[in-house]
Amino acid sequence: MSGIATIYQNLKGDKVIWLIVALLSLASLLAVYSATGSMAYRMRGGNNEYYLFQQAFFLTAGMGAMYAAYKLHYMQYSKLAPLLLLVAGLALLWTLGFGTEINEAKRWITLPWIDKTIQTSDFAKPVLIIWVARALAVKQDYIKDFKQAFLPIIMPVIIVCALIAPEDLSTAALLFVTCLLMMFIGRISLKYVFLLILMGVIALSILVMIGSVFPDLVRVDTWISRINEFIYNTDGGYQLQQSKIAIASGEIAGVGPGNSMQRNFLPFAYADFIYAIIVEEYGLIGGFTILGLYSWLLFRCTRIVTRCPKTFGAILAMGLCLNIVIQAFANIAVSVQLVPATGLTLPLVSMGGTSILFTCISLGIILSVSRYVEEAQFKQAAIEKMEDASTN
Repeated sequence: MSGIATIYQNLKGDKVIWLIVALLSLASLLAVYSATGSMAYRMRGGNNEYYLFQQAFFLTAGMGAMYAAYKLHYMQYSKLAPLLLLVAGLALLWTLGFGTEINEAKRWITLPWIDKTIQTSDFAKPVLIIWVARALAVKQDYIKDFKQAFLPIIMPVIIVCALIAPEDLSTAALLFVTCLLMMFIGRISLKYVFLLILMGVIALSILVMIGSVFPDLVRVDTWISRINEFIYNTDGGYQLQQSKIAIASGEIAGVGPGNSMQRNFLPFAYADFIYAIIVEEYGLIGGFTILGLYSWLLFRCTRIVTRCPKTFGAILAMGLCLNIVIQAFANIAVSVQLVPATGLTLPLVSMGGTSILFTCISLGIILSVSRYVEEAQFKQAAIEKMEDASTN
Protein backbone atom coordinates (compact mmCIF):
# COMPACT_ATOMS: atom_id res chain seq x y z
CA MET A 1 0.00 0.00 0.00
CA SER A 2 2.88 2.37 0.74
CA GLY A 3 4.19 1.84 -2.81
CA ILE A 4 0.82 2.79 -4.30
CA ALA A 5 0.66 5.84 -2.05
CA THR A 6 4.15 6.89 -3.22
CA ILE A 7 3.18 6.55 -6.89
CA TYR A 8 0.00 8.53 -6.25
CA GLN A 9 1.95 11.32 -4.55
CA ASN A 10 4.45 11.55 -7.43
CA LEU A 11 1.79 11.89 -10.13
CA LYS A 12 1.41 15.38 -11.51
CA GLY A 13 -1.81 17.02 -12.56
CA ASP A 14 -5.26 16.56 -11.04
CA LYS A 15 -4.89 13.67 -8.59
CA VAL A 16 -8.66 13.35 -8.26
CA ILE A 17 -8.92 12.46 -11.96
CA TRP A 18 -6.24 9.80 -11.48
CA LEU A 19 -8.34 8.42 -8.61
CA ILE A 20 -11.54 8.47 -10.71
CA VAL A 21 -9.77 6.55 -13.48
CA ALA A 22 -8.56 3.94 -10.98
CA LEU A 23 -12.03 3.49 -9.47
CA LEU A 24 -13.73 3.17 -12.87
CA SER A 25 -11.09 0.63 -13.93
CA LEU A 26 -11.75 -1.41 -10.81
CA ALA A 27 -15.49 -1.24 -11.46
CA SER A 28 -14.81 -2.40 -15.03
CA LEU A 29 -12.90 -5.51 -13.93
CA LEU A 30 -15.58 -6.49 -11.42
CA ALA A 31 -18.51 -5.85 -13.78
CA VAL A 32 -16.96 -7.48 -16.87
CA TYR A 33 -15.91 -10.58 -14.90
CA SER A 34 -19.46 -11.00 -13.65
CA ALA A 35 -21.24 -10.09 -16.92
CA THR A 36 -19.14 -12.48 -19.05
CA GLY A 37 -19.21 -15.49 -16.71
CA SER A 38 -21.82 -17.52 -18.57
CA MET A 39 -20.54 -16.43 -21.99
CA ALA A 40 -16.99 -17.50 -21.07
CA TYR A 41 -18.28 -20.87 -19.89
CA ARG A 42 -20.09 -21.48 -23.20
CA MET A 43 -17.54 -20.05 -25.61
CA ARG A 44 -14.21 -20.66 -23.83
CA GLY A 45 -14.65 -24.19 -22.59
CA GLY A 46 -15.37 -23.24 -19.01
CA ASN A 47 -12.50 -20.75 -18.70
CA ASN A 48 -14.48 -18.17 -16.72
CA GLU A 49 -11.46 -15.89 -16.29
CA TYR A 50 -10.75 -15.50 -20.03
CA TYR A 51 -12.61 -12.20 -20.50
CA LEU A 52 -11.39 -10.90 -17.14
CA PHE A 53 -7.77 -11.30 -18.23
CA GLN A 54 -8.60 -9.83 -21.64
CA GLN A 55 -10.18 -6.77 -20.02
CA ALA A 56 -7.23 -6.46 -17.64
CA PHE A 57 -4.92 -6.47 -20.67
CA PHE A 58 -6.99 -3.77 -22.42
CA LEU A 59 -7.00 -1.62 -19.28
CA THR A 60 -3.25 -2.06 -18.79
CA ALA A 61 -2.59 -1.05 -22.40
CA GLY A 62 -4.99 1.87 -22.00
CA MET A 63 -3.20 3.05 -18.84
CA GLY A 64 0.11 2.92 -20.70
CA ALA A 65 -1.36 5.02 -23.52
CA MET A 66 -2.89 7.40 -20.99
CA TYR A 67 0.47 7.89 -19.26
CA ALA A 68 2.19 8.55 -22.60
CA ALA A 69 -0.51 11.10 -23.55
CA TYR A 70 -0.17 12.71 -20.11
CA LYS A 71 3.62 13.07 -20.43
CA LEU A 72 3.38 14.88 -23.78
CA HIS A 73 2.82 18.63 -23.50
CA TYR A 74 -0.77 19.32 -24.48
CA MET A 75 0.27 22.07 -26.94
CA GLN A 76 1.91 19.36 -29.07
CA TYR A 77 -1.57 18.03 -29.86
CA SER A 78 -2.38 21.37 -31.49
CA LYS A 79 0.53 20.89 -33.90
CA LEU A 80 -0.49 17.31 -34.68
CA ALA A 81 -4.19 18.09 -35.17
CA PRO A 82 -4.22 18.67 -39.00
CA LEU A 83 -2.28 15.48 -39.71
CA LEU A 84 -4.38 13.44 -37.28
CA LEU A 85 -7.59 14.78 -38.82
CA LEU A 86 -6.42 13.75 -42.30
CA VAL A 87 -5.57 10.23 -41.06
CA ALA A 88 -8.94 9.95 -39.28
CA GLY A 89 -10.83 11.04 -42.40
CA LEU A 90 -9.02 8.50 -44.60
CA ALA A 91 -9.60 5.76 -42.01
CA LEU A 92 -13.33 6.52 -41.91
CA LEU A 93 -13.54 6.47 -45.72
CA TRP A 94 -11.73 3.13 -45.81
CA THR A 95 -14.12 1.76 -43.18
CA LEU A 96 -17.17 2.74 -45.24
CA GLY A 97 -15.77 1.09 -48.33
CA PHE A 98 -13.77 -1.88 -47.08
CA GLY A 99 -14.53 -2.15 -43.37
CA THR A 100 -15.08 -5.37 -41.43
CA GLU A 101 -18.72 -6.08 -40.63
CA ILE A 102 -19.53 -7.21 -37.08
CA ASN A 103 -23.10 -7.53 -35.73
CA GLU A 104 -24.49 -6.21 -39.03
CA ALA A 105 -22.49 -2.97 -38.76
CA LYS A 106 -19.39 -1.99 -40.74
CA ARG A 107 -17.51 0.08 -38.13
CA TRP A 108 -14.17 -1.70 -37.95
CA ILE A 109 -11.08 -2.22 -40.04
CA THR A 110 -8.91 -5.30 -39.63
CA LEU A 111 -5.26 -4.60 -39.00
CA PRO A 112 -2.99 -6.66 -41.23
CA TRP A 113 -0.63 -9.32 -39.82
CA ILE A 114 -2.09 -9.23 -36.30
CA ASP A 115 -5.70 -9.93 -37.42
CA LYS A 116 -7.20 -7.51 -34.88
CA THR A 117 -9.96 -4.99 -35.53
CA ILE A 118 -10.04 -1.30 -34.63
CA GLN A 119 -13.16 0.87 -34.54
CA THR A 120 -12.16 3.96 -36.51
CA SER A 121 -14.86 6.20 -35.01
CA ASP A 122 -13.21 5.75 -31.58
CA PHE A 123 -10.05 7.21 -33.09
CA ALA A 124 -11.91 9.99 -34.94
CA LYS A 125 -13.67 11.30 -31.82
CA PRO A 126 -10.66 12.66 -29.87
CA VAL A 127 -8.97 13.73 -33.12
CA LEU A 128 -11.90 15.92 -34.20
CA ILE A 129 -12.18 17.38 -30.69
CA ILE A 130 -8.47 18.29 -30.73
CA TRP A 131 -8.87 19.91 -34.14
CA VAL A 132 -11.96 21.93 -33.12
CA ALA A 133 -10.20 23.11 -29.93
CA ARG A 134 -7.21 24.21 -32.01
CA ALA A 135 -9.37 26.04 -34.55
CA LEU A 136 -11.39 27.82 -31.85
CA ALA A 137 -8.20 28.92 -30.06
CA VAL A 138 -6.49 30.17 -33.24
CA LYS A 139 -9.54 32.14 -34.39
CA GLN A 140 -10.44 33.80 -31.08
CA ASP A 141 -9.63 37.30 -32.37
CA TYR A 142 -12.31 37.03 -35.09
CA ILE A 143 -14.43 34.23 -33.65
CA LYS A 144 -17.71 35.96 -34.57
CA ASP A 145 -16.85 36.13 -38.26
CA PHE A 146 -18.83 33.72 -40.45
CA LYS A 147 -16.37 33.18 -43.30
CA GLN A 148 -13.09 33.32 -41.39
CA ALA A 149 -14.12 31.44 -38.26
CA PHE A 150 -17.39 29.51 -38.47
CA LEU A 151 -17.15 27.91 -41.91
CA PRO A 152 -13.56 26.62 -41.58
CA ILE A 153 -14.45 25.07 -38.21
CA ILE A 154 -17.79 23.55 -39.15
CA MET A 155 -16.89 21.87 -42.42
CA PRO A 156 -14.60 19.17 -40.91
CA VAL A 157 -17.21 18.57 -38.19
CA ILE A 158 -19.95 17.95 -40.76
CA ILE A 159 -17.68 15.76 -42.92
CA VAL A 160 -16.39 13.56 -40.08
CA CYS A 161 -19.84 13.13 -38.50
CA ALA A 162 -21.32 12.34 -41.93
CA LEU A 163 -18.69 9.63 -42.47
CA ILE A 164 -19.46 8.04 -39.09
CA ALA A 165 -23.27 8.34 -39.21
CA PRO A 166 -24.19 5.74 -41.90
CA GLU A 167 -22.94 2.87 -39.72
CA ASP A 168 -22.93 4.48 -36.25
CA LEU A 169 -25.48 7.27 -35.87
CA SER A 170 -25.26 7.41 -32.07
CA THR A 171 -21.49 8.04 -32.09
CA ALA A 172 -21.89 10.68 -34.82
CA ALA A 173 -24.64 12.41 -32.83
CA LEU A 174 -22.55 12.32 -29.65
CA LEU A 175 -19.56 13.83 -31.45
CA PHE A 176 -21.73 16.47 -33.13
CA VAL A 177 -23.25 17.55 -29.80
CA THR A 178 -19.78 17.69 -28.20
CA CYS A 179 -18.48 19.94 -30.99
CA LEU A 180 -21.60 22.08 -30.68
CA LEU A 181 -20.96 22.62 -26.96
CA MET A 182 -17.28 23.35 -27.63
CA MET A 183 -18.27 26.08 -30.10
CA PHE A 184 -20.63 27.56 -27.53
CA ILE A 185 -17.80 27.55 -24.94
CA GLY A 186 -15.44 28.98 -27.60
CA ARG A 187 -17.74 32.02 -28.05
CA ILE A 188 -19.03 31.20 -31.55
CA SER A 189 -22.07 33.42 -32.24
CA LEU A 190 -25.33 31.82 -31.09
CA LYS A 191 -26.95 32.35 -34.47
CA TYR A 192 -24.18 30.26 -36.01
CA VAL A 193 -24.71 27.58 -33.37
CA PHE A 194 -28.38 27.39 -34.35
CA LEU A 195 -27.30 27.29 -37.98
CA LEU A 196 -25.06 24.35 -37.14
CA ILE A 197 -28.02 22.53 -35.57
CA LEU A 198 -30.03 23.17 -38.75
CA MET A 199 -27.16 21.84 -40.88
CA GLY A 200 -27.06 18.73 -38.72
CA VAL A 201 -30.79 18.14 -39.20
CA ILE A 202 -30.42 18.61 -42.96
CA ALA A 203 -27.47 16.20 -43.08
CA LEU A 204 -29.47 13.60 -41.13
CA SER A 205 -32.44 14.03 -43.47
CA ILE A 206 -30.19 13.47 -46.48
CA LEU A 207 -28.79 10.30 -44.89
CA VAL A 208 -32.32 9.00 -44.24
CA MET A 209 -33.27 9.61 -47.88
CA ILE A 210 -30.11 7.86 -49.09
CA GLY A 211 -30.79 4.95 -46.72
CA SER A 212 -34.37 4.56 -47.92
CA VAL A 213 -33.09 4.17 -51.51
CA PHE A 214 -29.83 2.32 -50.74
CA PRO A 215 -30.39 0.41 -47.46
CA ASP A 216 -26.96 -1.22 -47.71
CA LEU A 217 -25.26 2.19 -47.42
CA VAL A 218 -27.14 3.66 -44.43
CA ARG A 219 -28.64 1.67 -41.56
CA VAL A 220 -31.99 3.48 -41.56
CA ASP A 221 -33.92 0.29 -40.78
CA THR A 222 -31.91 -0.14 -37.58
CA TRP A 223 -32.62 3.46 -36.54
CA ILE A 224 -36.36 3.03 -37.13
CA SER A 225 -36.51 -0.31 -35.29
CA ARG A 226 -34.76 1.16 -32.23
CA ILE A 227 -37.18 4.09 -32.12
CA ASN A 228 -40.16 1.72 -32.51
CA GLU A 229 -38.89 -0.56 -29.76
CA PHE A 230 -38.49 2.46 -27.45
CA ILE A 231 -41.94 3.93 -28.15
CA TYR A 232 -44.06 0.83 -28.72
CA ASN A 233 -42.06 -1.90 -26.92
CA THR A 234 -41.99 -4.07 -30.04
CA ASP A 235 -40.03 -7.35 -30.35
CA GLY A 236 -36.68 -5.58 -30.01
CA GLY A 237 -37.77 -4.27 -26.58
CA TYR A 238 -36.45 -7.52 -25.09
CA GLN A 239 -33.10 -5.91 -24.23
CA LEU A 240 -34.69 -2.97 -22.47
CA GLN A 241 -37.12 -5.20 -20.57
CA GLN A 242 -34.30 -7.42 -19.31
CA SER A 243 -32.30 -4.32 -18.36
CA LYS A 244 -35.19 -2.98 -16.30
CA ILE A 245 -35.62 -6.36 -14.59
CA ALA A 246 -31.92 -6.32 -13.65
CA ILE A 247 -32.15 -2.80 -12.23
CA ALA A 248 -35.33 -3.58 -10.30
CA SER A 249 -33.75 -6.75 -8.87
CA GLY A 250 -30.86 -4.76 -7.42
CA GLU A 251 -33.00 -2.67 -5.05
CA ILE A 252 -30.85 -0.70 -2.58
CA ALA A 253 -27.77 -2.85 -1.91
CA GLY A 254 -27.91 -5.33 -4.81
CA VAL A 255 -27.83 -9.12 -4.97
CA GLY A 256 -24.06 -9.20 -4.43
CA PRO A 257 -20.97 -9.44 -6.66
CA GLY A 258 -21.16 -12.30 -9.15
CA ASN A 259 -24.80 -13.12 -8.32
CA SER A 260 -26.46 -11.50 -11.33
CA MET A 261 -29.21 -13.57 -12.96
CA GLN A 262 -29.96 -11.22 -15.86
CA ARG A 263 -26.47 -11.63 -17.31
CA ASN A 264 -27.83 -14.97 -18.60
CA PHE A 265 -30.66 -13.27 -20.49
CA LEU A 266 -29.47 -9.74 -21.30
CA PRO A 267 -27.71 -9.48 -24.69
CA PHE A 268 -24.45 -7.50 -24.59
CA ALA A 269 -24.56 -7.38 -20.79
CA TYR A 270 -20.80 -6.80 -20.85
CA ALA A 271 -21.00 -3.76 -23.19
CA ASP A 272 -24.13 -1.72 -23.91
CA PHE A 273 -26.00 -2.82 -20.77
CA ILE A 274 -23.23 -3.27 -18.26
CA TYR A 275 -24.72 -0.53 -16.06
CA ALA A 276 -27.81 -2.71 -15.52
CA ILE A 277 -25.59 -5.55 -14.27
CA ILE A 278 -23.77 -3.15 -11.92
CA VAL A 279 -27.07 -1.97 -10.43
CA GLU A 280 -28.36 -5.54 -10.13
CA GLU A 281 -25.28 -6.66 -8.19
CA TYR A 282 -24.52 -3.49 -6.22
CA GLY A 283 -27.96 -1.88 -6.07
CA LEU A 284 -28.76 1.80 -6.17
CA ILE A 285 -25.61 2.37 -4.10
CA GLY A 286 -23.44 1.02 -6.93
CA GLY A 287 -25.49 2.77 -9.61
CA PHE A 288 -25.24 6.16 -7.97
CA THR A 289 -21.53 5.61 -7.28
CA ILE A 290 -20.89 5.19 -11.02
CA LEU A 291 -23.02 8.24 -11.78
CA GLY A 292 -21.14 10.17 -9.12
CA LEU A 293 -17.73 9.28 -10.57
CA TYR A 294 -18.63 10.63 -14.02
CA SER A 295 -20.20 13.75 -12.47
CA TRP A 296 -17.06 14.21 -10.37
CA LEU A 297 -14.93 13.93 -13.51
CA LEU A 298 -17.00 16.68 -15.16
CA PHE A 299 -16.60 18.90 -12.08
CA ARG A 300 -12.81 18.43 -11.97
CA CYS A 301 -12.47 19.18 -15.68
CA THR A 302 -14.54 22.34 -15.25
CA ARG A 303 -12.13 23.32 -12.50
CA ILE A 304 -9.19 22.80 -14.91
CA VAL A 305 -10.90 24.98 -17.53
CA THR A 306 -11.36 27.88 -15.13
CA ARG A 307 -7.64 27.81 -14.23
CA CYS A 308 -6.10 27.14 -17.65
CA PRO A 309 -4.23 30.21 -19.00
CA LYS A 310 -4.46 29.12 -22.65
CA THR A 311 -7.67 28.92 -24.67
CA PHE A 312 -6.63 25.75 -26.48
CA GLY A 313 -6.02 23.83 -23.26
CA ALA A 314 -9.29 24.95 -21.70
CA ILE A 315 -11.45 24.04 -24.71
CA LEU A 316 -9.54 20.80 -25.32
CA ALA A 317 -9.96 19.51 -21.76
CA MET A 318 -13.64 20.46 -21.70
CA GLY A 319 -14.36 18.92 -25.09
CA LEU A 320 -12.73 15.58 -24.28
CA CYS A 321 -14.42 15.48 -20.87
CA LEU A 322 -17.85 16.28 -22.32
CA ASN A 323 -17.48 13.53 -24.89
CA ILE A 324 -16.76 10.95 -22.18
CA VAL A 325 -19.40 12.15 -19.72
CA ILE A 326 -22.20 12.60 -22.27
CA GLN A 327 -21.52 9.10 -23.61
CA ALA A 328 -21.66 7.71 -20.07
CA PHE A 329 -24.96 9.43 -19.32
CA ALA A 330 -26.37 8.29 -22.69
CA ASN A 331 -25.43 4.68 -21.93
CA ILE A 332 -27.03 4.90 -18.49
CA ALA A 333 -30.16 6.55 -19.96
CA VAL A 334 -30.56 3.60 -22.35
CA SER A 335 -30.35 1.11 -19.47
CA VAL A 336 -33.21 2.82 -17.62
CA GLN A 337 -35.18 3.34 -20.88
CA LEU A 338 -35.04 7.13 -20.93
CA VAL A 339 -33.82 7.12 -24.56
CA PRO A 340 -33.80 4.57 -27.41
CA ALA A 341 -30.96 2.04 -27.61
CA THR A 342 -27.81 3.68 -28.98
CA GLY A 343 -25.07 1.07 -28.98
CA LEU A 344 -22.82 3.39 -26.96
CA THR A 345 -20.67 1.71 -24.33
CA LEU A 346 -20.00 2.91 -20.79
CA PRO A 347 -16.59 4.62 -21.07
CA LEU A 348 -13.75 2.80 -19.31
CA VAL A 349 -16.20 0.28 -17.80
CA SER A 350 -17.70 -1.73 -20.69
CA MET A 351 -15.64 -4.52 -22.22
CA GLY A 352 -13.73 -3.35 -25.27
CA GLY A 353 -10.40 -2.68 -26.90
CA THR A 354 -10.24 0.49 -28.98
CA SER A 355 -12.96 2.13 -26.87
CA ILE A 356 -10.85 1.76 -23.71
CA LEU A 357 -7.65 2.72 -25.52
CA PHE A 358 -8.92 6.03 -26.91
CA THR A 359 -10.90 6.87 -23.76
CA CYS A 360 -7.65 6.48 -21.81
CA ILE A 361 -5.79 8.64 -24.33
CA SER A 362 -8.47 11.32 -23.95
CA LEU A 363 -8.08 11.20 -20.18
CA GLY A 364 -4.30 11.37 -20.57
CA ILE A 365 -4.62 14.55 -22.62
CA ILE A 366 -6.91 16.05 -19.96
CA LEU A 367 -4.31 15.17 -17.33
CA SER A 368 -1.60 16.73 -19.49
CA VAL A 369 -3.57 20.00 -19.49
CA SER A 370 -4.04 19.81 -15.71
CA ARG A 371 -0.34 19.03 -15.23
CA TYR A 372 0.82 22.17 -17.01
CA VAL A 373 -1.91 24.28 -15.42
CA GLU A 374 -0.57 23.13 -12.07
CA GLU A 375 3.02 23.95 -13.07
CA ALA A 376 2.00 27.41 -14.33
CA GLN A 377 0.30 28.11 -11.01
CA PHE A 378 3.41 27.05 -9.08
CA LYS A 379 5.60 29.31 -11.23
CA GLN A 380 3.22 32.23 -10.80
CA ALA A 381 3.13 31.69 -7.04
CA ALA A 382 6.94 31.57 -6.94
CA ILE A 383 7.21 34.82 -8.93
CA GLU A 384 4.73 36.56 -6.64
CA LYS A 385 6.63 35.31 -3.59
CA MET A 386 9.91 36.67 -4.99
CA GLU A 387 8.29 40.02 -5.81
CA ASP A 388 6.91 40.25 -2.28
CA ALA A 389 10.32 39.39 -0.83
CA SER A 390 12.08 42.03 -2.94
CA THR A 391 9.48 44.64 -2.00
CA ASN A 392 9.93 43.96 1.70
